[in-house]
Amino acid sequence: MDVSVESKSWRDELASLVEDTGIIFPGDSATVLSPEEAAKPEALAEESLKDQIKGFATAWVELVVELGRGFRDVVQQTILTEDSYIVKKTKGPLSEVSEKLRFLNEFLPEDRDPVHVWSIIFFVFVVALAVLNVNSKHDIATSTVRKVSVHPPSAVRVPLPDGRYVAYHENGVPADKARFSLMVPHGFLSSRFTVTGVLGVKASLLQEFGVRLISYDLPGFGESDPHPQRNLNSSALDMSHLADSVGVKGKFWVLGYSSGSLHAWAALKYIPTKVAGAVMLAPLVNPYDSRMTREETSSTWGNWTRRRKLLFYLARRFPKLLGYFYHRTFLSGKHGPIEKWLSLSLGRKDKDVVETSAFEERWHRDVEESICQGNLKPFVEEAILQVSDWGFALTDLQVQRKCARKSILPWLQFFYGQPECELTGYLGPIHVWQGMNDTVVPPSMTDFVGRIIPNAIVHRLPEEGHFSYFSLCDECHREIFSTVFGSPEGPLVNVDNTLTKDDMKEASDQADLTAV
Repeated sequence: MDVSVESKSWRDELASLVEDTGIIFPGDSATVLSPEEAAKPEALAEESLKDQIKGFATAWVELVVELGRGFRDVVQQTILTEDSYIVKKTKGPLSEVSEKLRFLNEFLPEDRDPVHVWSIIFFVFVVALAVLNVNSKHDIATSTVRKVSVHPPSAVRVPLPDGRYVAYHENGVPADKARFSLMVPHGFLSSRFTVTGVLGVKASLLQEFGVRLISYDLPGFGESDPHPQRNLNSSALDMSHLADSVGVKGKFWVLGYSSGSLHAWAALKYIPTKVAGAVMLAPLVNPYDSRMTREETSSTWGNWTRRRKLLFYLARRFPKLLGYFYHRTFLSGKHGPIEKWLSLSLGRKDKDVVETSAFEERWHRDVEESICQGNLKPFVEEAILQVSDWGFALTDLQVQRKCARKSILPWLQFFYGQPECELTGYLGPIHVWQGMNDTVVPPSMTDFVGRIIPNAIVHRLPEEGHFSYFSLCDECHREIFSTVFGSPEGPLVNVDNTLTKDDMKEASDQADLTAV
């Protein structure tokens, strides 16, 4: 019995020093737990974990509090003592100020400690001052926002067959001296000033190449009347009627920049016999076009911001919701950065261009002219046109050889000659310029154009963006014109073919000599 008692006491002492390992020694009685009792340790373990987390957080809070108290004690024992340099220098002046302001304590409640109350008042004063400072900075920032200016009507307008009027802007050489006529439809949030404005094409360059440039406001934009049922077919017909009204002789070229290329594509489809050629600068295509490959689609959408993707989706599915975003941006009556107004994410070279004062002034003027009617509808219509069914496909512009269908007539023609075939699609030249760092109209769209229209001539621009090559670059404009129109020859020279009396007499004498 003594040995058993000693062994148990030794085990008890050992258990008091270490945790219970669950080992049952010989001679110990094993107890069987019920299921309810067996589940209790798990619940205790789970509860203990929560307690540990709570205890850890509490310990950290206590540590921070103690650290603050220690810092306070150090300050009181070193800086705020009677012998400290700071107290010696400030005690006298502070005592004088305190004596002079002591009368203010009479306005405080009698049961409140003045030191405590004045510390709270001082804290509230500092917070109020900080808030007022932030508001003043906000007021200064908002006061520098430039408001949209209203300009008096200044455009030349011509009537169309349906009674509407279209406003246009003419630059370059006059009609009777034009070697080339260039029609320019503008893009979204732009106007008839897009070429001479944002792009900055100079009149001297147009004179040098003998180009007559005619840019016009789309229906509902600028000073042009809206169209009740606008589509890309009606857009092409408007361009044709305008060319006839302003006296364009023969065929004309079209220039499409960014989203304005939609209307240039439409001209190649619906009025191909009037178009001599096309100049496409970063041309936009329908991002929902089913003919785009998976890689082209992924690369296109991957370059756009979330807000731009949302606006494209709303234009396709819920166009009525676009008004909420437009009224908060370019229809708000205030100017803003082009990146915010068009939901863009620009590269470094593009930012260097759009942040210049020259570009900003031209951009603001173009926007002011674009929204001068204050009408939301044309902008929603333009957004819908970008992502909806165009009424044609770019494959329709491919040059293809089309022969007569199989019938008995081709068999008969086989014996008498070759069957008749004709070329379909757009037969004129199509030049496309594309910046390879463009995030507004990604290069994948031009890759799609080059694949769908093999006869298009694609000029890829390494390290260039959406604005860096096309906007405010005289040498770039000269390079484009030289590629399209050849060497500059200036305006046409009118030759006076009127014969004088002396000329008629000399011609008569020459004819008599020839007869002899």
